[in-house]
Amino acid sequence: METAVQGTVPAQPAAYPTTDRTVPTRSAERASYDREAVHSILDEAYVCHLGFVRDGAPVVLPTLFARVGEVLYLHGSTGSRPLRMTGQADPGLPVCVTVTHVDGLVLARSAFHHSINYRSAVVHGVAHQVTDPEEKRLALDALVDHVVPGRSADSRPANKKELAATAVIRLDLNEVSAKTRTGGANDEPEDMDLPYWAGVVPLRKGYDAPITNDDVAADIAVPSYLRSGA
Repeated sequence: METAVQGTVPAQPAAYPTTDRTVPTRSAERASYDREAVHSILDEAYVCHLGFVRDGAPVVLPTLFARVGEVLYLHGSTGSRPLRMTGQADPGLPVCVTVTHVDGLVLARSAFHHSINYRSAVVHGVAHQVTDPEEKRLALDALVDHVVPGRSADSRPANKKELAATAVIRLDLNEVSAKTRTGGANDEPEDMDLPYWAGVVPLRKGYDAPITNDDVAADIAVPSYLRSGA
């Protein structure tokens, strides 16, 4: 998903710059600022968590999103609080967006050293509401295609009423980091002879066969992009 919404994507450095907010205080060796690594973590996820401050208190909401080059697009109802705040705030709404994949359960000999293998990405920045009609349409297409590639061309586009009821916010990827854990349990040397199993239980994502709605005409087949696995 590397196509820019407007113009040509300029060449980017291989890594994002580090900032005080992107350098973790714990297990800093697990952090990465590699652009491709961050993009892969974002692109594999369906849901992100959007954090912001409302009336002096933190709020975190799950929502769909899509990456287009160096931009994240998030969508919701025009009546939702964060979408309204991005339209009212000047110069925008400070936010934090996170994505996490759990790849394995790490079981150690001691309860203290149980853990998970994971890949996560954190994006800090200021979100702005998308008002340009062309950018908004392209962003909504990207949101649909992020869930199922090719689906936006195989469904009715949003009409004027639906576009008016939908808000999209834009968050540039400037202050970004990834963090991962891999490998087995890190037991203490004195625990190695304890009679407990230790290791990793891998987790994987999979898809079952599509279930067609009862009201779909009999001559409409399951699309090829779903038969081959989304």
